[in-house]
Amino acid sequence: MAATDPQVLALAAQITESREQDIPLLLLKLKGILSSPSLGCEESNKIKQDIYDYGLTQYCLLVLKQDHSQLQGAWATAAQLAEILSHCCVGLEVKEDPEEFYRKFLPSVIDSLLVLGKRLQARFIRAIKDKEKQDFLHWFQIVTDAICWLFGGHIQLAPHVLQNDRFLQLLITDDVETAIVMMSVLHNILRINSSVLLQVEEETLHSVLDELVYKLSSTTNPAVGSAATKLLLLVAKSCKQLVQLFTARYKGLKGLLSKQWTGKGFDREVNQLLDLLYLEQSSGKGEIQKQHEAASVIQAAWRGFQTRKRLKKLPQAVVTLQRSFRAKREQELQHLTKQKEDEALKLQMQLQRQRAMRLFHERQLALLEVVHASQVNKYMQEMEEKSALTIQRFWRGYRARRIFHQQKQSLKEYKAAVIIQRAACKFLEKRRRRRPLSPWKEPKGLTDEQRLALQQKASQMSEERSKKLHVQAQAKLAQFLLRNRLDQRAAQRREALLAQVNTDVELLMNAPGLAETTEKDFGAFMSRSIPVATKARQAHNTMLKYSRWPWWKKLGDEFMEDDVIPDDAINTELETLFIG
Repeated sequence: MAATDPQVLALAAQITESREQDIPLLLLKLKGILSSPSLGCEESNKIKQDIYDYGLTQYCLLVLKQDHSQLQGAWATAAQLAEILSHCCVGLEVKEDPEEFYRKFLPSVIDSLLVLGKRLQARFIRAIKDKEKQDFLHWFQIVTDAICWLFGGHIQLAPHVLQNDRFLQLLITDDVETAIVMMSVLHNILRINSSVLLQVEEETLHSVLDELVYKLSSTTNPAVGSAATKLLLLVAKSCKQLVQLFTARYKGLKGLLSKQWTGKGFDREVNQLLDLLYLEQSSGKGEIQKQHEAASVIQAAWRGFQTRKRLKKLPQAVVTLQRSFRAKREQELQHLTKQKEDEALKLQMQLQRQRAMRLFHERQLALLEVVHASQVNKYMQEMEEKSALTIQRFWRGYRARRIFHQQKQSLKEYKAAVIIQRAACKFLEKRRRRRPLSPWKEPKGLTDEQRLALQQKASQMSEERSKKLHVQAQAKLAQFLLRNRLDQRAAQRREALLAQVNTDVELLMNAPGLAETTEKDFGAFMSRSIPVATKARQAHNTMLKYSRWPWWKKLGDEFMEDDVIPDDAINTELETLFIG
C-alpha cells in the first residue's frame, strides 16, 4: 500500500485541531495540492483518493451546506470550495463501498452545488452596484463550471441534474446573463449524453422545452435567441421522437423562427431547425392532422366557455386566492426558517461528532502504541467500563433534568393555585364578616308628657346658669382638641425617631471594622442625607420589584380589608416619615 501524501496528512491534522470557523479557509489549501505542476495523472488520482479517505471531501460538502454568508470570505470562499469539490470527485475511483459514493455522495454534491448556484443567481439579480453584479456573476460561472466538470467526469449524473428542481429554477429566469450561462450548461449536458432527455420524466422534458420556446417568444436579445435555437436544434438532431413532439406541442414555432429570428446572425441554425420541422410536418400530415385541428377547435371553444364562466366569479375568487396565497407564503417562510435552523444545527452536530471521533481514534491508537502487548486486554476492558460509565452518567443527567423540568412546572402551577385559593378564601371571609345594616328607623316624636317635663325643666334653669354651662362645654372642647393635636405630633415624632434608630442600627450592623474604616464611612454617620438616600433607593427598588410580579401574585391585594394594614405597608410608612 502506497504511503499517504504528507501535505494531505498535515492538512487533515490541522483541520482536526482547528476551530470550526477556520475550517473553510484551511480547505482552500486543497486547490494548491491538486494543481501542483509536478503531479502526474496517477499521482493526482492517488492524492484525490487520500483526500477522500481522510474525510476532507466530506468536510467540503458539509461546509457548502452551511450558511455561505457566515463563512470567512463569504461567497468567494464558497465558489472556490465548489470548484475544489468538483475536481476532487472527478477521476476518483472508490474501491471500498462504491455504492455509498456513486448513489449518495455524488448526488448530494450536485444538490449542494445547484443550491449554491441558485443563491448566487438571486443575489446577482438583486445587486445594484456594477462591482457586486460582476463578482456574483463570476462566482456563479465558477459554480456552473464545477457542475459541468462533475457530470462530465461522471456521465450518470446528467439525468439527476436535469430532474433537480433547482436546475429548472435556475433555467427559468428572465435575467439575460444567468440564462445564457444555464443554457450553456444544458448544451454541455446534451453534448455529453445526447439521449439524456429520453431518460428523464415526461414532466421534466416538457418543462425544459417549454422554457426554451418561451425564451424565443418573449425576448429580442440575439444572444438568448441564438443559445435557445442551438439547444432546440441539438435536441431535434438527437432524437426524431422529439421532433414529433415539437410539431405536435408547439404549433407556432415555425412561424416564430421565420418571422422573429431570421437575419439575427445565426440563420444557419434557424434554417436547419426549420427544415427538420417542415420535414416532420410534411410526413405526418393527413387525417391525424385534421383530427388534431378539430380537437383544437373543440378545446378552444370549451376553454372560452370556461374562461367566461370564471370571469363572472373573479372578484370573490381573487380575494380567496390572495388570502390563501398569503397564508401559504407565511407557512412556507416559517417552514423554511425552521428547516434552515434544523439543518444548520444538524450539520454542526455532525461536524463536531466527526471531529470528536477522529480525535478519539487518534488518541486510542497513540495509547495502544505505548501500552505493552500484555496489558492491551486490560486497557481495552478499562476503556469499555469508562465508556459505559460515561453513557450512564449522561443518561441519568438527562433523565434527572427532564424530571426536574416536569416537577418545576407542576410546582409553579401548585403555587399559582394556592395563591388563587388564598385570595378566594379572603374574599369569602370578608363577605361572611360583613353584616347587613339594620333598616333606618325614624325617631319617635315626643309625647305630650315628655314635652311638658322638658319645658318645666328649662323654665327652672336661669339664663346665667345656661351661659355658664355653655362656656364650660366650649372650654373642655378646646382643651380636648389641643391635647389631641399634641398627641398626634408626639406620635409622629416617636415614629420618626423609631425609623431613625432602625436606620442607624442597620448602618451599624453593615458597617466595616475599625481597621477597615475610611473617611467615606464617617460621612455616612455624620450626614443624614446618605442613609436617607439609601432608604429611598431601597423603597424604590422594592416598589419596582412589586410592580414586576405576575398578576396571580398580586391577586390577594384586591380582596384585602380596608382597615387591615399589612406589616410591609407599616414599614414603608415609617421609612417615608423619616425620609420626609
